[in-house]
Amino acid sequence: MFNRWLPCWGLAVLAGCAAPPSHAPGPVTRSAAPQSAAVPAAEPVVAGATKGATRLSPPGPVRSASELHQQAARRIVAANPQLTYMDRPPDVLLAIPVLAIDLNADGSIHRIDVLRPPRQAKDTIQIAIDAVYRAAPFGDVSRLPRPWRITETFLFNDDRRFKPRTLNSE
Repeated sequence: MFNRWLPCWGLAVLAGCAAPPSHAPGPVTRSAAPQSAAVPAAEPVVAGATKGATRLSPPGPVRSASELHQQAARRIVAANPQLTYMDRPPDVLLAIPVLAIDLNADGSIHRIDVLRPPRQAKDTIQIAIDAVYRAAPFGDVSRLPRPWRITETFLFNDDRRFKPRTLNSE
């Protein structure tokens, strides 16, 4: 009788040891295209264009890391006109996620890591990641020294619209 119930008790004990799903922010690593069911992949468009009308032009050549950062920030804004603002950021921001974007030699995205998740409005992390994927590729970086990494800070206002910090001085 005891032997018959032993496997059931063992499974019950193991099931009880499983941790509940954690909602705490941790480093997010993305190596493939975004798979969000809630946000369909949008076609990249130039600011002011209608949806699906004009694609982003091919990225220009970059000669330095600072040129790469500027070009990437401009492409992120151009690919996401409905999600960005170019005014002066408000004094109090909703969220400030920081992403590290590792690139392949051709400028395509290799991986995205979240360096600083916001304490509130955690959905802004996914908004920023999806915006980066829509703006890719970022141009041939094979002539630049490694690592081919862009670090971008996203300044979100209360409307969940962002401005890349790289363009904040413009």
